Amino acid sequence: MQTHPSPPPLPMGHSRVEESPAPLEEMGSRAHANIGQDEDFEAARKKAESLGAKKVFIEDLRRDFVEDFIWPSVQASAVYEDRYLLGTAIARPCIARRQVEIARKEGAQFVSHGATGKGNDQIRFELTCYALYPEVKIIAPWRIPEFYNRFRGRTDLMEYAQKHGIPVPVTPQAPWSMDANLMHISYESGILENPKSHAPADLYLMTKNPEDSPNVPDVLEIEFRHGVPVKVMHVKEGKSKDTPLDIFSYLNEIGGKHGVGRIDIVENRFIGMKSRGIYETPGGTILLNAHLDIETFTMDKEVRRIKQGLGIKFSELVYNGFWYSPECDFVRHCITKSQENVEGKVQLSVFKGQVYILGRESAKSLYNEELVSMDVQGDYDPGDASGFIRINAVRLREHHRLQGFSATKQ
Repeated sequence: MQTHPSPPPLPMGHSRVEESPAPLEEMGSRAHANIGQDEDFEAARKKAESLGAKKVFIEDLRRDFVEDFIWPSVQASAVYEDRYLLGTAIARPCIARRQVEIARKEGAQFVSHGATGKGNDQIRFELTCYALYPEVKIIAPWRIPEFYNRFRGRTDLMEYAQKHGIPVPVTPQAPWSMDANLMHISYESGILENPKSHAPADLYLMTKNPEDSPNVPDVLEIEFRHGVPVKVMHVKEGKSKDTPLDIFSYLNEIGGKHGVGRIDIVENRFIGMKSRGIYETPGGTILLNAHLDIETFTMDKEVRRIKQGLGIKFSELVYNGFWYSPECDFVRHCITKSQENVEGKVQLSVFKGQVYILGRESAKSLYNEELVSMDVQGDYDPGDASGFIRINAVRLREHHRLQGFSATKQ
């Protein structure tokens, strides 16, 4: 952050490893977000100071990330294009929100980030900044011709960093971009840009290869209230967690141990191009399965059908960077309303890369065991089904009558 123009600063906030290592004549404050990534934050502080930062803010946002961003995504059953659980997308508004809070406090007129000019993150960071700090000016080095003409790609950046003694986590031996947080780790770029290339076995950091995972499953019971988990218990060990951060961290541990949550996909970026990404989302994958189960158990069929559409819309808005938009506020409000009766317990098994639902219970259940039983008549007259079927057949009869008439004419 800076209070007057100067050469492009190092990007602010936790971002991908393609952060700009350009030399600085003068640098403002540097903010670094702890959103659950495995990182030496003291080393990050020293690095920022050595590069000229006047102030360094190390912000622990893990609790905010879980409660304000991951939990609404769990309620929404948020999945972009049927597969991606949005681990990077939901982290960006969390980081940018704190970034602009610090910028306002420091009286900064400028903020910057290290997202590339081809990706989604530049949009996510900047839309959040403009929504929460409309007067702010943004410096994006990857969109400045002097920068991107000098540094054509990752090789140029690695060479520059080595020459100037700037430590970066990317090496020629692991030439891909990583983004890590409590929700997931994503991998893209470098050798992964060829969509046919298989991911190296040593790429994955958050999950075990399912082939090497334990031969005994872990059985968990997850308790939900208003569509978010309030407790997780290991059934055999009796171990339990009941705070949001502890719950999610524990689910990551169990899911990672069994290789849950690995996907390799090609997705559609908002900016208009397709990209290949590999993701590890162990805890989020367990929660997606458990939440879908308890939601179906407790939510009216037609309400859930509407909510499913809202979940798709929510996923698209978050992926495209519109967390702080009026339409996303509205969709989140509707989803929260839909979750009022989504409570109860789900028992599940985590084993060899999979999540298996074992059972569920809820005081708010719409499941009527007597009504559905094949052994008890209950408050239901089977004869009513005859009229129900005939009424639904009217449309089908008319359709095929028309088809037969058309065939006769031909």
